[in-house]
Amino acid sequence: MNTGTDEAVHPGEAGDFDAAAHAAAMVGHHYRVDDYYEVGREKVREYARAVQDYHPVHWDEDIAQEYGYSGLVAPLTFISLVGILAQRKLFEQIVTGYDLSQIMQTDQILEFHRPIRVGDQLTCDVYLHSFRQAFGGDIIVTKNIVTAQNDELVLTTYTTLVGRSGGDIDPNLNKAVRNVLMHGIGPDEPGHQPRSTPPVEPPPVPVTVAPQIAPVTRAPRFEDVAEGFELPTRVVRLTRGDLVNYAGVSGDANPIHWSGEVVKLVGLVDVVAHGMLTMGLGGGFITSWIGDPGAVREYNVRFTSPVYVGVDQAAEIEYTGKIKSMDPETRTAVVAIVAKSGGKKIFGRATATVQLA
Repeated sequence: MNTGTDEAVHPGEAGDFDAAAHAAAMVGHHYRVDDYYEVGREKVREYARAVQDYHPVHWDEDIAQEYGYSGLVAPLTFISLVGILAQRKLFEQIVTGYDLSQIMQTDQILEFHRPIRVGDQLTCDVYLHSFRQAFGGDIIVTKNIVTAQNDELVLTTYTTLVGRSGGDIDPNLNKAVRNVLMHGIGPDEPGHQPRSTPPVEPPPVPVTVAPQIAPVTRAPRFEDVAEGFELPTRVVRLTRGDLVNYAGVSGDANPIHWSGEVVKLVGLVDVVAHGMLTMGLGGGFITSWIGDPGAVREYNVRFTSPVYVGVDQAAEIEYTGKIKSMDPETRTAVVAIVAKSGGKKIFGRATATVQLA
């Protein structure tokens, strides 16, 4: 899940504090986000529009019921809306001392226990899963356990972030970001109180109830596909307007996705698409083929190259996929996904495990 920039541009005074050593010592700690996130019907439609996912179960309640759902079902990467809120707390309460403007998301793993549905009250337990230093950076892996009401397990997610602790922020960048961020985001927002020290004792591990997996009836039959089968290609276009819209819908306020002034200061060629936006577009590519978003069991992406979006020319991303393995016992298939923009692969490794009928 992508990080925001609010705390990033106004970090606390570090002094002699060793953020990397502290993060390493905090591996295994976790916390529960204070409040639940309630999934609304119009938010599902709003997010589906932002990731250009027009599968009818995200839009039409009658069709969603025909698929066996009580209401609209969220697109695959909808959880990023919850995750971005949880991740901010992680860097305030447990992994302190980092400048989030220097944090980059490199991997995202989504393990689906059931689809997210309208009416779900989602609670997120965030763990500092692992920490190591390599290639001059700090590699931080977080694990999120997402449950609905009655402690029903919905998703398990793993996010890999690479960042650097310490160092001063360019005052020009600081000023530029403050001048473009909307009011109410960042340290100036009401109630924002970063913690300098985390809880001494982690809270108890949450008890979860695994849901019963419903049989898939609308996906292709296992016997009708084979290893090497190629999915229909999908090409999507992204404009600056799409990036601004996604930033507003997702809550990812990082101005590298829409501010020309900020991208110049950080040395980027142009504004870049959100990683989770490109993953969300890929999710729609998968579900348009499999036929039912509830048939996706796992979706993993490694982000390698940015998608630059110009002022007056849309960027294009081409998604292709091929079945690389099949399991007759579980009747599942693993699809290898390739995403390219401007002739470059933007995903280093991307797979989806799908349940076939």
